[in-house]
Amino acid sequence: MRTETISIQTSSSFSCHAITNQIENIVECSTHIEGVVCVCGMHTTTGLIVNEMEERLILDLEKWLKGLAPPLQGYKHDDLHLRDNIPEDEPKNAHSHMQALLLGNDVSVPFKDGKLQLGQYQDVILVELDGPRNRKVVVSIQ
Repeated sequence: MRTETISIQTSSSFSCHAITNQIENIVECSTHIEGVVCVCGMHTTTGLIVNEMEERLILDLEKWLKGLAPPLQGYKHDDLHLRDNIPEDEPKNAHSHMQALLLGNDVSVPFKDGKLQLGQYQDVILVELDGPRNRKVVVSIQ
């Protein structure tokens, strides 16, 4: 088994980042010819998906997520004054947690002959829901 971490600096509160190339590089540098690569986000306000990295689809994804879990809807998690031991700069981000639950936080992709077995328009995408931040994704090859 081989495990590595990818770092991604996001640039806005919502953004999508194709990380397929970084994952492929890790697979290519491994001694494994065939197997499964497991990709797991290390944050509760990001999602990981396999989908098409197309600009209008990304805009639709943002609109859909905000419709299902809009910001500032009286979420209990946003009652910051009732929470213990939180940083002074803690954002009201309950909606980001809810959106992340909808997307999931991990994906598994098979590979063969050192190449990810993805469809023509598929990418592994980190979805930032509470940025901008520095994010980490763990990639494990089995």
